[in-house]
Amino acid sequence: MEKTAKIYVSGHRGLAGSAILRHLQEAGFTNLVTRTHAELDLCDQRAVAAFFKQEKPDYVFLAAGRVGGIRANIENPAPFLYENLAIQMNIIHQAYLHGVKKLLILGSSCIYPRECPQPMKEEYLMDGKLEPTNEGYALSKVVALKMGEYYKKQYGFNAVSIMPCNLYGRNDSFDPLRSHVLSATVRKFVDAVEEGRDKVVMWGTGRARREFLNVDDMAAAALFMMERYEGDSFINVGCGTDFSIRELAEKVALHTGFKGEVEWDATKPDGMMRKCLDVTRMKAMGFEPKISLDEGIEQMIEEYKRYKEKL
Repeated sequence: MEKTAKIYVSGHRGLAGSAILRHLQEAGFTNLVTRTHAELDLCDQRAVAAFFKQEKPDYVFLAAGRVGGIRANIENPAPFLYENLAIQMNIIHQAYLHGVKKLLILGSSCIYPRECPQPMKEEYLMDGKLEPTNEGYALSKVVALKMGEYYKKQYGFNAVSIMPCNLYGRNDSFDPLRSHVLSATVRKFVDAVEEGRDKVVMWGTGRARREFLNVDDMAAAALFMMERYEGDSFINVGCGTDFSIRELAEKVALHTGFKGEVEWDATKPDGMMRKCLDVTRMKAMGFEPKISLDEGIEQMIEEYKRYKEKL
């Protein structure tokens, strides 16, 4: 990408989009286009068409979407499916119609089957049933990557997709209804320490395993793949190492100085029992994440403390 190329980053206020925007700015790209939800409703087909006709971006990062943790996904499957489908279809189709040079679609590792062999290789997609707790969101992400593949195959449109594992980091959500497991865990332990409580209650059994990627590493991967990846299928982006939620809680307890009891509420769902990506193809291209989980947890603790100061 030329430094003066017009680049549209959708979802630039979210966790993933804001990281991509930061990395583009730090890399010296000067012609960046963004829109807030108030300025452009991405679910509105006519509005999105008018935006692309007016702006004519050269490159597009599709990072916009409705996101949330396990509770939000369980309680709102319909809007998670509808809104993400609408956003993705509108952006992909209008990018194609208006001559975008390349589109990068940001997916999610939840696209893989619930009983997927581990680590999860790209070819395992659609080999089984999805995890029920986030099926609506996962279906929307499967449609997005397939739409990109079909538009490339039928129309020659240059669309590529990356599938990162669980993201966390700067600009993450700490809202109990929207946060993901790492930010939610940090919140629980920081609050417990500051309030002098001697017990933290965690959802599930603690046995489920997750792979965590700092959003700054994801953004670096997104730029890397936008500039170098031309494959016909999506590519996994992650660390290739997973941790149990119990191990995560122990790490967060250590970094926050919590010395009390951790109680596991097994009446709450674990979600998919293991999600670890096979990142062989990513590494073969020459990209590897740099931020360790312990370093990332320290970052998130400071992030949450700053968040609390603003409340």
